[in-house]
Amino acid sequence: MRASKLSQDTTRIFNALSGNARIGSRRTTRSSKRISTFALGHDGTVEVNEEDADLLDTPSSTAGDIEDGLNTPPPSNRKRKRGSESPPSTPIVKVSKITTIKTELSPPSLEAIPAADTPRQKAKPKIPAKRKLQDDGTYAYTAPSNWSEIYSIVKAQRERNPTAPVDTMGCEDLYWTSSPPAQKRYHTLVALMLSSQTKDTVTAAAMQRLHTELNPVAPFTEAGLPRNSSLTVENIIAATPQHLDSLISKVGFHNNKTRFLKLTAETLRDQFDSDVPDTLEGLVSLPGVGPKMAFLCLSGAWGKDIGIGVDVHVHRITNLWGWHNTKSPEETRMWLEGWLPKDKWHEINKMLVGLGQLTCLPIGRRCGECDLQGTGLCKSEVRGWKPSPRKLKVKIESEEKKMVVKYENMGGDRG
Repeated sequence: MRASKLSQDTTRIFNALSGNARIGSRRTTRSSKRISTFALGHDGTVEVNEEDADLLDTPSSTAGDIEDGLNTPPPSNRKRKRGSESPPSTPIVKVSKITTIKTELSPPSLEAIPAADTPRQKAKPKIPAKRKLQDDGTYAYTAPSNWSEIYSIVKAQRERNPTAPVDTMGCEDLYWTSSPPAQKRYHTLVALMLSSQTKDTVTAAAMQRLHTELNPVAPFTEAGLPRNSSLTVENIIAATPQHLDSLISKVGFHNNKTRFLKLTAETLRDQFDSDVPDTLEGLVSLPGVGPKMAFLCLSGAWGKDIGIGVDVHVHRITNLWGWHNTKSPEETRMWLEGWLPKDKWHEINKMLVGLGQLTCLPIGRRCGECDLQGTGLCKSEVRGWKPSPRKLKVKIESEEKKMVVKYENMGGDRG
């Protein structure tokens, strides 16, 4: 129980008057010797046992009075006011807990994404080609913006990597090298007729069979190759439709092409002395030959560039670049011939066909492999494209002990 101020003063006075008072660390109110001095009839010769007297004291709480704990007061549950100092032990515990929590909740370090080698440039204006009707009824064409820069970049890319099928198996390269010039021109025409709706690899295989198997009685050299190509106008006319169709059965629409080859050979024999015409009108008069095929044949067989051969690749890519907005390859040809310099009419077909076969594919364009990426020149660039790693599929044949390696997943991902 808390002692009142009056009792405290009274205790101090009694201690001062008592001769048995002493100074110690023990409280005077708990000393049995001091209390006995105030007893009625006190005999100083009698010594009181302090251990026995302690048993007579009233038991108290184990905790000391408020005066005993002034130096180390118990921690308060009340919130500490701002600016006041907290006990020294409290900050250590709190800091330790906070540090542990931060360590546990810290996110894992992420790998830095390397920046591109060349920063992406700002998109440049893409103004398509325009035309204006003149007084004489013709059109005056204006070239699209930045076309020369696009053309030079793509041309350099194609020259640096000439690995497209059209570079090695193009129609103008499928003639028989030892044949006379007239037969070489005919080989180019036949290759163009077979290439419609057909891949270059399939066309090249069909041409090889025509060169070697159309006339089985052709003389052979010691190496086992025919001395001359069997693909001639006379042999096409003499061959049966069934035999001719079996040789080109892998190309698209081979039944119609078999019929066109027979009719074209008869027309060349009757009207052009078994040679390929050197005019646009003469070529388009042949069965199965249209303007695109005629322009390509004049350019490849005769070296005459009087028009641009526009196929699906040229039509698609030039529209993707924003050079024009046309609906058909024939319309694209008319626009290109209106403003493109004539010295580029021959090379643009092979250049864009190769680009469409390797990089600018009809489905899944590989914009990350194109030199136009990041230049701001291509209107249809797929940003964020990154090439996916090529997967190697290794197949080992135990009997022949050969290893076959196949490439898979050649496409790319958009991010």
